[in-house]
Amino acid sequence: MPVLQFGLDRLLADADLRKPLRGRRVALLAHPASVSADLTHALDALVALPDLRITAAFGPQHGLRGDKQDNMVESPEFFDPAHGIPVFSLYGSVRRPTPAMMASFDVLLIDLQDLGCRIYTFITTLRYLLEAAAEHARTVWILDRPNPVGRPVEGLLLRPGWESFVGAGPLPMRHGLTMGELACWFISSLDLDVDCTVIRMHGWAPAAAPGYGWPVGERSWLNPSPNAPNLSMARCYAGTVMLEGSTLSEGRGTTRPLELFGAPDIDARRLIATMHALAPDWLHGCRLRDCWFEPTFHKHAGRLCHGVQIHVEDGSYQHTAFRPWRLQSLAFKALRKLQPDYPLWRDFAYEYEFDRLAIDLINGSPLLREWVDDPTATPADLDALSRADEEGWEQARREFLLY
Repeated sequence: MPVLQFGLDRLLADADLRKPLRGRRVALLAHPASVSADLTHALDALVALPDLRITAAFGPQHGLRGDKQDNMVESPEFFDPAHGIPVFSLYGSVRRPTPAMMASFDVLLIDLQDLGCRIYTFITTLRYLLEAAAEHARTVWILDRPNPVGRPVEGLLLRPGWESFVGAGPLPMRHGLTMGELACWFISSLDLDVDCTVIRMHGWAPAAAPGYGWPVGERSWLNPSPNAPNLSMARCYAGTVMLEGSTLSEGRGTTRPLELFGAPDIDARRLIATMHALAPDWLHGCRLRDCWFEPTFHKHAGRLCHGVQIHVEDGSYQHTAFRPWRLQSLAFKALRKLQPDYPLWRDFAYEYEFDRLAIDLINGSPLLREWVDDPTATPADLDALSRADEEGWEQARREFLLY
């Protein structure tokens, strides 16, 4: 076996590790990136083990096997004819598992590749399943995987009352934990009485170059969601995800989604220059380039957009210096300065929320939007606010680090 083993790899390789599962009904929560080292999907690999009895599977947003392209595009439940088990959707008619779903298993294996960002809905699904497991006296095993963007922390904490499907709890935008570590934090912070085991990785080095969280050269990247095609996107995502709450294109409908942004009616060169003038320190660790793109679907489909691409894949990338949340916040601020009346905030139904602006749901409060829209607010103001949250989270998460 390779030196690096994810939780799934260890479970597949070690019969002794699986002993507590024998004679019990086992279910799996997984998505298309839930694969073993040899690229076998987790469900297929686990069903093939003679000592396990797989009785059900679950799919989160975008589905167990499929790739639903956008938010609020639901996945149906179905019966897997190859394995003879039901596949329940946790992004369809329900987002929390029903009692009937919970009755289909004794132990739930959770094998989800995360992106290290609070709004990624797999985190919320993890919380909901831990809560349901506590209620129904079910056992949960987390088959741990890397946080591909490593340990850095950035962004405002979600404020009380702002919980949503893209806000599972008071985390910063970039939390720096693995799914196993997040499970431990949820259990502690929610005071859950649940039998939960984390099958830790062997050999994961979150500070090691060149991946700084993702094992570049050792493991293939598989999209955990349709618009997460590579490590560059993952690095940018804690900032560029905010574009979902704006009228600017985040690059959906291009081959570089969530690495670039723009619109037909902005001047990207002036925008970059203004960003450098306002807060040059917020742009370290990457390179910005103005570009042109035409989305084939989604916002501004079929229209030529002037935009900005964030480059984090060459020698200019500095892992600890790169701060994507500040960078994207600064881009909004610069656009407000250049075009004060620009219709920046998108008012639409977002992740089953109809009464609150998407940009506020994404940020876990109105604080970021209010800072952008206040012409007197400075980068130093946002920096002071976010630094207090980041430093507090650095301390709070320490006891849950497993690596």
